[in-house]
Amino acid sequence: MTTRAEPAGHSHRPHLHGGGGPDADRRWLSAALVVIVAFLVAEVAVGLAVGSLALLTDAGHLLTDAAALAVAVVAAGLARRPARGAYTYGFTRIDAVSAQANGITLLLLAVWFAVAAVRRLFDPPDVPGAAVLVVALVGIGVNLVAVLLAARANQSSLNVRGALAHLVTDLWAFVATAVAGAVILLTGWTRADAVASLVVAALMVRSGTGLVRSAGRVFLEAAPSGTDPARIGRSMAAVAGVREVHDLHVWDLGAGEPALSAHLVIEASHDCHEVAHGVRRVLADLHRIRHATLQADHQHADRPLVADDCARDAHGPGYVGDPADR
Repeated sequence: MTTRAEPAGHSHRPHLHGGGGPDADRRWLSAALVVIVAFLVAEVAVGLAVGSLALLTDAGHLLTDAAALAVAVVAAGLARRPARGAYTYGFTRIDAVSAQANGITLLLLAVWFAVAAVRRLFDPPDVPGAAVLVVALVGIGVNLVAVLLAARANQSSLNVRGALAHLVTDLWAFVATAVAGAVILLTGWTRADAVASLVVAALMVRSGTGLVRSAGRVFLEAAPSGTDPARIGRSMAAVAGVREVHDLHVWDLGAGEPALSAHLVIEASHDCHEVAHGVRRVLADLHRIRHATLQADHQHADRPLVADDCARDAHGPGYVGDPADR
């Protein structure tokens, strides 16, 4: 392995894009958090007062929404900290950590609420449908406001996407709760409250599973979702001067920032720095990959591959290769 300086203008610090920057993200996420927490307190109070499991179930989901938003706010602040010391990538993977924690919490809550709902199916309590309906309708409006606020933040962040997934799922949960309240009010069938709780639990399982799976892809350094490494490799090989592409790796740093490393074999008639810069432009323009580490070596026709760092004499200081080339 050879250690070499990066070309001017190339930084190993990951770039974060969209949303107007971490400060703007924190403002939008904080505003959504205030809206959710205020309604959470009110919903718990009403749910306890009227004995509605559907309202308490959705309040539990709102609690995970609030936690997801709170972590997203913290992550937006950490994103401002530069990469330094042992944290050479900074804190970008805090997104995956928080998303996995939120996903596991959703799954555990879903099991708890599902068990409670099944019990209520067999022994349904009296639930005032009017109170459930009114609170659910208010919750739909509150969640719409929170979704609109959070959507203004940088959605390339897994953490922000996780918070939005919570909010959108909870919006549908409020719709289910409103239907349950209307059914109870019109027909007196109190088991509708438990049925709505089961619907909410199912939505929580769907959302939680998605978050855990997405975080797992980051931890396992899989290619970002929707990315085709084979297609990326073909577009790199199509750049003039590239003979072969080896050891191609594409992964997600976290915070929605893809990274790539590869070994390029360059034709002897081309300047490897220029070719490498051309490959970086293709990666940025076609695949939105702005963090690429490329090893570019010449292939010589009259002998086996000679690894060099394109650096000495005509290439600059630090050349490592066959003495005959010097």
